[in-house]
Amino acid sequence: MSKKELPERAKVVIVGGGVMGCGLAYHLGHEGWGEETVLLEKAELTSGSTWHAAGQITHSTSSYGLGRMVDYNIGLYSKTLEEETGQAVTWHGCGSFRLAYTEDEMDWLRHTLSVGRSLGFNIELVGPDFIAEKHPFYNLDGVLGALYTPDDGHVDPSNVTMAMATGARQKGVKIFRHCRATNITQNDAGEWVVETEKGTIVCEHVVNAGGTYARQMGEWSGLQLPMTSMTHHYFVTENVPEFQDLDVELPVIRDDKQVSGYIRMEQKKGLIGIYEKENSNSVWHDECPWEYENWLFEADYDRVMPWLENSLERMPIFAELGITREVHGAISHPPDGNPMVGPAPGVKNYWCCCGTQIGIGWGPGLTRELAKWMVRGAADISMRDYDPRRFGAYAKKDWQVIKAHEDYKLRHEIPFPHFNRLEGRPIKPSPLYEILKDKGAVYEEVYGFERPRWFATEGVEQRDHYSFRRNVVHDVVGAEVKAVRESVGIMDVTAFTKVEVSGPDAYALLDRLTANKMPQKTGSITLTHMLNRRGRIELETTLVRMADDRFYLVCAAFFEQRLLDHLNHNRADENVTITPLSAGWSALSLNGPKSREVLAQCTDADLSNAGFRWLSAQEITVAGHKVWAFRMSNAGELGWEFHMPDEACVDVYTALWAAGEPHGIVNYGSFAMNAMRMEKAFPGAGELTNEVTLPEANVGRFFKLDKEYLGVEATRVSAEQAEKGEMPWVCAYLEIEPDGIEDGHGGEAIKVNGEIVGATASVAYGHTVGKILAFAYIKPDANVPGQEIEVIVAGEPRKGRILGEAAYDPQSKLPRTDAPAAVPA
Repeated sequence: MSKKELPERAKVVIVGGGVMGCGLAYHLGHEGWGEETVLLEKAELTSGSTWHAAGQITHSTSSYGLGRMVDYNIGLYSKTLEEETGQAVTWHGCGSFRLAYTEDEMDWLRHTLSVGRSLGFNIELVGPDFIAEKHPFYNLDGVLGALYTPDDGHVDPSNVTMAMATGARQKGVKIFRHCRATNITQNDAGEWVVETEKGTIVCEHVVNAGGTYARQMGEWSGLQLPMTSMTHHYFVTENVPEFQDLDVELPVIRDDKQVSGYIRMEQKKGLIGIYEKENSNSVWHDECPWEYENWLFEADYDRVMPWLENSLERMPIFAELGITREVHGAISHPPDGNPMVGPAPGVKNYWCCCGTQIGIGWGPGLTRELAKWMVRGAADISMRDYDPRRFGAYAKKDWQVIKAHEDYKLRHEIPFPHFNRLEGRPIKPSPLYEILKDKGAVYEEVYGFERPRWFATEGVEQRDHYSFRRNVVHDVVGAEVKAVRESVGIMDVTAFTKVEVSGPDAYALLDRLTANKMPQKTGSITLTHMLNRRGRIELETTLVRMADDRFYLVCAAFFEQRLLDHLNHNRADENVTITPLSAGWSALSLNGPKSREVLAQCTDADLSNAGFRWLSAQEITVAGHKVWAFRMSNAGELGWEFHMPDEACVDVYTALWAAGEPHGIVNYGSFAMNAMRMEKAFPGAGELTNEVTLPEANVGRFFKLDKEYLGVEATRVSAEQAEKGEMPWVCAYLEIEPDGIEDGHGGEAIKVNGEIVGATASVAYGHTVGKILAFAYIKPDANVPGQEIEVIVAGEPRKGRILGEAAYDPQSKLPRTDAPAAVPA
């Protein structure tokens, strides 16, 4: 077969020849799959969204994982790619500024500086004088400061993509241009059949790198891949006289407040890019036309004029110049703005490599991790935020459009901690939604579900209050924590994923997919983890044995599809039934030293330790309804969790609330729950990621090395490394000195004797203990209880200390509290 002939079979077929498709081909080549990979492009490479990209890239990100990817990309563009392939990429290493006009923006930049420090970036916070020295033409009226990242720059999108295509070919990848895919289906053997205008290819893995076509391509295979094409402008001016004699290119300016976009040099011209915050525009809601190549829309000046006028005020040397080029093109926006990179939901070996609104800035790092995921079984950077399975069936097309518009308009807003996107909600309200809303609930959305964050009390407005610093919500959450610790509180935890696994082989399937010992007795509860073949963590789950052949699994809401896929993809010939229950079942959590007294008013079950032991489950009657009650507590208190059909939820809640009123029962939300789990040193999703093994996560109580399960060999190797002190990192638990203003938000650098040894993963203030508490991944030799550390919070060093046990109730005596002995008559 000649290289011009389409092969009949391949290991991998990538559909789409933009920066994402070519980036994946390049990295699959480096992973050793080049000779078995085929890339198809319907027209010329880069003829979709890639060709009209502006091509900027910056270290200015407050995401630790994304920062690692961006740093790789800049290294690739500035040196590695051209050296490796011989193909010019036209890198402009001019640096960049991100400006701040308000204290909120300055706080954002300080936090970004802290994250950048942990990653070793060349990054600093500078004042207006420094900005003016580097960029004398920008109007700095009102500017308080900027984040300066001198290693940033911009690159020619087509050259970069062509260079990665060259690198892919050098590794054996076959690229076919002018070969449009027309259908993707799965045959009876589980292989993927890719039909094209030039023939059919059967492959083990198929990759959707279709850009603005990705959603309609997914529909060929019965997949709902939520994303919408939004249109974005940038403009190129005439030659700028002031630029003609410059020897050094000016830094890129990111002006989120006044321009809602970016301004830079384009050779000796000016370039202005705008993400308008009103009247955004979406296209191709049903289908992107297949015949479109290098497609642009006419400029809509009315839509962008307020920000365009601001840009000319900020760069007055542009004000009298004409526009020589108008670029108005479509870019894919998923509902939350994050790329869709990873496995498609519900099917095996269909991979998404699409939905990337910042393809040049993010693409190579994302595709490197996807290549590792495909070849090795897990990426090396947490992919939770990009996993396509983070959306469920609720993400219908109309909702996708609403959320894409929201995302586009937020592109240049401050990414406050816990920023709450409110459009298109509620979409999956629990039975208690209106009741709790009337009681002050401020909700967040998790996997479509509405979950209370906190409850507004007298004098506090029932809305989100945003800041990088403590605000009125801090004390509200503290009051919720205090009530749970001292009396009793109730939380709607309906958002939890709930799955039943039943059948004669249910035990066998779960035993070989979980790292901990299986629950042996009916009613027993085990906390365990599921791993991939690299021994990395897929998810944490509570496993309840409901009967000899029936098990109930509970995990974080956003892992529902991941759990279902993990079970289904790894089952062999076991006779089991896997039933998702989240859509029809609710859950409540009752916690606190008075929880037994409250529950006793609503049930005739024996709630003593003898009658209802810690970490056990029973079916009991509450308010006339049969519910499953689990004696367990995410708060680290005496408590129960109740799981029930939706129709029972309101009655059960109402009864528990009435019984709790004499004890001062409170509603509490996820913010209080998070503070309490940090006080108890319970690791969460921020710590238990696909980046780490169980020994690295430091959860030795919850895995066994003497049983066989998926990932055990890698776990044993990691455990040996732990014994020898050879692990790359380990999860540490620590306290940070509070200043009463800002507590940190994750990603902060940790130093020992002036050397960076790691970064925080989760941070929260422990209201009960009066300390900032954090989990962090650090060098193992620094994880010594009592070790003094320095944590960079809001750009400034703060004292801290490694802890050797939970800050609250380290012996976990409170959850095991027995009922008072009966007083003899």
